[in-house]
Amino acid sequence: MAEIGKKPRVLIFIVAYNAEKTIEKVLKRIPDSLQEYETEILIIDDASKDATFETAEQAKLKGVTPYPITVFRNPVNQMYGGNQKIGYHYAIENGFDFVALVHGDGQYAPEALPRLLEPLARGEAEAVFGSRMMTLTGALEGGMPIYKYVGNRILTFFQNKVLGSNLSEFHTGYRIYSTKALSKIPFHLNTNDFHFDTEIIIQFIVAGLRIAELPIPTFYGEEKCHVNGMKYAWDVVKASGTARLQQYCLMYRRNFDVQPPETDSWRHRPKLTFPSCQTVALEMIKPNSRVLTFGGDSAIDLIPILEKRGCRVTVLDKQSPIHNIQPGMDYFQHDPDSDKHLPIDVTDHDYILMLDVVEQARSPEDFLAQLMEACTFNSHATLIVSSANIGFFVTRWMHIFGQFNYSKKGILDLRHTRLFTFSSLERVIEESGFEVLSQEGVPAPYPLVIKNEKFANFLLSLNSSLIKMGRTLFSYQILTVAKPIPTLPALLRDAVEHSKERLEKSESSVDLRQPQPVGSTR
Repeated sequence: MAEIGKKPRVLIFIVAYNAEKTIEKVLKRIPDSLQEYETEILIIDDASKDATFETAEQAKLKGVTPYPITVFRNPVNQMYGGNQKIGYHYAIENGFDFVALVHGDGQYAPEALPRLLEPLARGEAEAVFGSRMMTLTGALEGGMPIYKYVGNRILTFFQNKVLGSNLSEFHTGYRIYSTKALSKIPFHLNTNDFHFDTEIIIQFIVAGLRIAELPIPTFYGEEKCHVNGMKYAWDVVKASGTARLQQYCLMYRRNFDVQPPETDSWRHRPKLTFPSCQTVALEMIKPNSRVLTFGGDSAIDLIPILEKRGCRVTVLDKQSPIHNIQPGMDYFQHDPDSDKHLPIDVTDHDYILMLDVVEQARSPEDFLAQLMEACTFNSHATLIVSSANIGFFVTRWMHIFGQFNYSKKGILDLRHTRLFTFSSLERVIEESGFEVLSQEGVPAPYPLVIKNEKFANFLLSLNSSLIKMGRTLFSYQILTVAKPIPTLPALLRDAVEHSKERLEKSESSVDLRQPQPVGSTR
């Protein structure tokens, strides 16, 4: 919304390609009533093969509309989406409040602009779409070809189901955006092709921005369609499917990474209510133990529970302070990638937790070597390490189709620098000086991504059963339990101390058995 007492600034942005015959008519149809706003017009000719640019300039000189007109021509064709990017960037850079997308071929009625602007002016939405599908047969009566009508309906139905939206039409080109909302999303990362319109809708939906729809008349004249229908449909399906899979940590596209922090489904959520590395680790730790945990949300979540069980917890973390540090907690800042030694003595610790952190180190070998050095004289500690399993069947299946997609959570977490299988994790732990006692597979955290509790629990049970059949293929995570192997300094110390004790016993034994004088009697 514009400042109180100030007219909102509106940019009518006309995308034009080979629109020499229609551009002046479109300008003449823009209502005079838009003078209640501070209205300007921007025409961008996308390297047309006709005289669209010259015709628009002539219309400007003739004063066919009361609004100031700016005309640009792209020296190289940017395509439908690329042309929009330039126009929206212009609107943001020049301080407009709203930008209305109008097509230069006259397919969308400029007369509807004042009505479409109203929800934005009232602050009721961040985008308003003119929909041709809000009435059952209006689009067909307006001349929309039957194949386009059916295709529009099918694609819109599919996208609503996939994206959890409820729009009557995803494929209208008549839109008005708040420039403040546009500035919040990376529309510049979207495609330059025709499904740019779909990608920007996805961004608005994921970002939680409000979209309003109002009915508009449909008009199909002599304009030439430049869209390859089958390619467009496939691009729309791919974009919508990718956005949905991103919610399940199976895909990642930067342009769809727009969820507000306060509602971000990617942010960490504890896994304490279902089988997970956290719950398994808790079962292993005895009450009143001394626990060292390395930073990472998975381990940090256990701290309150461990303290209630009488455990004393020491935390090593990269950041300072951690979000739930408690008074009296032993906390030390430590970055395994830059610090060469642990800042504490771990000789009196019973358990060492490295939950979902070893794969984030630039060199897990160096990280574990630091720990082993600190465990030089502590061979009784139990090391509990968890890591994502790159051999998980879903990841393997994605690889078959050429997909190796890092995401904000999951196996291919963007923070992960190393990936492990059961055997490779066991090897790196053993080569660092630890003895691996056991390894087990952990199922995927279905309750975090599936709202239906019964279905999520069914998948957990099924996944657990499959792990028993083949842990390397069906485990989402790997939980490894190990112990430090006695080091050479520790073995040497033990040998020295044992020799001293042996010698002392030997000397004591000799004193007690001193030979009696010859001929003595008892």
